[in-house]
Amino acid sequence: MAFSILTNEVSDLCLGKPALSSLSLSATVGEALSALKRSGDSFLSVWSCDQHHRCNSPRSIKDNFAECKCIGKVCLVDVICFLSKEENLKNPGKALQEPVSLLLNSKVSGLVRHLEPHASLLEAINLILEGAQNLVIQLHNPFTRKKLISKSTANSTLHNNREFCWLTQEDIVRYLLNSIGLFSPTPNHTIESLNIIDTESFFTVHYDDPASSALPLISQSLVKQTSVAILDADGKLIGEISPFTLNFCDETVAAAIATLSAGELMAYIECGDPPEDLIMSVKERLEERNLGPALDLIEEESGILSSSSYSTYSSSSDEEFGMGSGKLAGNSARVGRSPETIVCYPWSSLVAVMIQALSHRISYAWVIEEDGTLVGIVTFAGMIKVLRERLRSIV
Repeated sequence: MAFSILTNEVSDLCLGKPALSSLSLSATVGEALSALKRSGDSFLSVWSCDQHHRCNSPRSIKDNFAECKCIGKVCLVDVICFLSKEENLKNPGKALQEPVSLLLNSKVSGLVRHLEPHASLLEAINLILEGAQNLVIQLHNPFTRKKLISKSTANSTLHNNREFCWLTQEDIVRYLLNSIGLFSPTPNHTIESLNIIDTESFFTVHYDDPASSALPLISQSLVKQTSVAILDADGKLIGEISPFTLNFCDETVAAAIATLSAGELMAYIECGDPPEDLIMSVKERLEERNLGPALDLIEEESGILSSSSYSTYSSSSDEEFGMGSGKLAGNSARVGRSPETIVCYPWSSLVAVMIQALSHRISYAWVIEEDGTLVGIVTFAGMIKVLRERLRSIV
């Protein structure tokens, strides 16, 4: 039974998944921003080909298949981090005309990988543990070629008349949890005894630090699918700046990152519309720094949009981030967005942390002592690795 899990085809995990919405590499940052808002998707896949003009004829299908690949993904957090740079705040209009490739160049390579539908689950796990965030899998398409070619070229889910989905760490962890008994007794061991608590490679800032100092950490946490912890003077966890939460904000939050402290930014983004006093602080500080164009952008957008202005994630393939920031929570129940920071303890069992993370649709949990002192972080990647090793030991 354990062997059969590892040899199962990844296409089994794709059942019911939606086709990827996409963006051409030739698009601008502004076009990416508009497409994200228009589509309601949290991510857009970026392809090396122009799906509207090159992939809808039999000849282009044959000629361009090899080069028509998904090479990355973009989200609102990418746009926000890009606009938060000083030079882009001075001229956001110009920044939005820059190529979307600039958003991809800031990331490490290999975050998105193609994998054949008949590949095994073990192959998928190995790619994830090598650093891939998303595995692009071709969907079994019920349409004939003739029907596909006749579809509107406005359909941005077609690539060489094929549709694709992607698998994430969450998909794999959820799949493994369904057969958790096969891994016994490992799931009942503490995360500390399994040595999966990362006590070094996580990101922190202090409450009073400038939020701008966290900007590179936000970008890195987006890549690592974690978050940036906010600590008090005693090293205790009091909240986080989560890429997931930022992904529900409008692009004008870039001005808040440039002007507020880390603690103020946490309050600014955590519960939909930010407090009016913080909005005024952002505007005043922009004026003091002569960042009029950024101030104009805020006023044009009439402040930060609430989370209801954007679509919530519809499937596990869309969600890779931490869930908000603010007060701490253990195994508390939650629906939708919440300002809670999800935590566990060194003595928590692996299966308990797996269930906790999956129930909150996050890919990590902060590890703290009873007094709130931050110990480290445990991630889906660490969980997957220890479960893979357990399977290898019993097959």
